[in-house]
Amino acid sequence: MIYRGSDGFPVLETVNGAWGSSYPMPLPEHAMPSWTGVDTFKGTSLGPAWEWNHNPDPTKYSVNNGLTLSTATVTTDLFHARNTLAHRFNGQFPVGTVEIDFTKMADGDITGFSTFRDQAAWIGVVRNGSTYTINSVQGLLQNSSNNWATTSDGSVVGTAPISVGKAWFQISLDARAAGTHLANFSYSTDGSTFKQLGGSFTMDTGYNYFMGYRYGIFNFATKALGGSVQVLSFTSA
Repeated sequence: MIYRGSDGFPVLETVNGAWGSSYPMPLPEHAMPSWTGVDTFKGTSLGPAWEWNHNPDPTKYSVNNGLTLSTATVTTDLFHARNTLAHRFNGQFPVGTVEIDFTKMADGDITGFSTFRDQAAWIGVVRNGSTYTINSVQGLLQNSSNNWATTSDGSVVGTAPISVGKAWFQISLDARAAGTHLANFSYSTDGSTFKQLGGSFTMDTGYNYFMGYRYGIFNFATKALGGSVQVLSFTSA
């Protein structure tokens, strides 16, 4: 029998160190929270709907009425930035929205929201000195035939100025198998009025990246560690 342990990971129950010859039927029910709706990161741990892109550095994040993501990697490559938090899409036309307080970003930090797989795109805040800019970046690419090496950090396809504080980032998609596979990236400074930035991004659906697309919430440094952001809420619809 496999059940969920206290740490949230599956546990295999054995009989004398091996599979049992029989198990109870039906298996006991376990209440699972919905993986859609609004998550404000209450309590001190992440819900089971969340995934990490790498084995996380537990010293660089915390959950306590909001999720704090401290920079864990100095890089220009989103694929190699640790502690990017991922979440599965929902339905044929999913919409994800994340609210981020970026007042504690350090110079050179980049935080934001991504359609995350080997061909990726994102929208987020880049700090350069005392200047904060919302960037929409598309065309991030890994080479599936060459050890998954990163071949492109993408290109900026849209920018907008923003004052230090907080912002909402939204990704809407046509995720149908026979749909357009277009993703649109928007931002808001008040949580209600969103403005698209950078045009649509055509998602690749090749089988070689078997995990498929996920939302990715990230925060990484390009100059030095020390900055952080607080993810105040995430909505999956």
